[in-house]
Amino acid sequence: MKPLLFRLALLLLPCSGLTAAERPYVNDKKAPEDRKDVDFIQAALTKALPQARAATVCIEVGEGSGTGVIVNAEGLVLTAAHVSSAVGKKVTVVMEDGTKHQAETLGLVADTDAAMIRITDKGDWPHVEIDRDSSVRLGDWVFALGHSGGFDKERGSVVRLGRIVRMANSTYQSDCTLIGGDSGGPLFDLTGRLVAIHSRVGQQLQVNMHVPMSEYVKHWDGMLKSEFIGEGPFAKKPVKGNGFLGLATEARDGGGLRVTKVGSKSPAETAGVKEGDVLLKLNGNALTTREQLQNLLKEMSAGDELKLEIERKGKPQTLTFNLGER
Repeated sequence: MKPLLFRLALLLLPCSGLTAAERPYVNDKKAPEDRKDVDFIQAALTKALPQARAATVCIEVGEGSGTGVIVNAEGLVLTAAHVSSAVGKKVTVVMEDGTKHQAETLGLVADTDAAMIRITDKGDWPHVEIDRDSSVRLGDWVFALGHSGGFDKERGSVVRLGRIVRMANSTYQSDCTLIGGDSGGPLFDLTGRLVAIHSRVGQQLQVNMHVPMSEYVKHWDGMLKSEFIGEGPFAKKPVKGNGFLGLATEARDGGGLRVTKVGSKSPAETAGVKEGDVLLKLNGNALTTREQLQNLLKEMSAGDELKLEIERKGKPQTLTFNLGER
């Protein structure tokens, strides 16, 4: 029945009138028994899908991307820790209509793959309701959204229909078909409530793991405070001093550090630093000696963003980029 349901889910039939307070009767059946059951599932999905899609975003992180979902009007986004990858990182959020907005990563839970992101641009953001009461049960019908393979405006987010096939304390498993790019995306019940976030995509397309909302609720305050919670395997704690800039300098009379060499393919070269440039400030700190520059870098980690104020041929410039890893 699943292929038929997948096709029917794309049709526009009258809505079921299902509310978040009701438990769909089809959840308690081993399989749909007749056309009435199929129509009910389709109508519920058709009603929930517009709001779910409006709140589902693509998250662009460096050269890669994942998915997330907005959960309040202020632009709080839930995603997977292996998508956000770090605390305090600048990322880009792409809405369903293709508009892009700046965002920053908040806290994460490294051992269960939960994370938060906040859109920093101002707006009244479309969002979905969270299933804070963990009302989903084994066998319930669910649908997954995600920007499979990356953002595609013409296609939009991809919907997959399935059921919960296994439940554990910090993991749900569904038979929804997911691929790369879906990670961090939302899993909804038939009423449109957010029940979990996609985590691990299995080698078999129908074997996929999700982080339940209970894990987010448990660590909500810590993630809002941008805390790095837990130990791996989905994110690594930053290590101070392992950042790589990739240039050599010498002190200049009158202040600043003159760049004498820029490493090939280094973060500095990629950002546009050139030999002969004068480094004036790093993250607002005036630079006077090489040792001072080294001490500032020792307090930073690979992936940290830095703002480098320079002088080139007498003209000031500001370069913003991320440290590489040694």
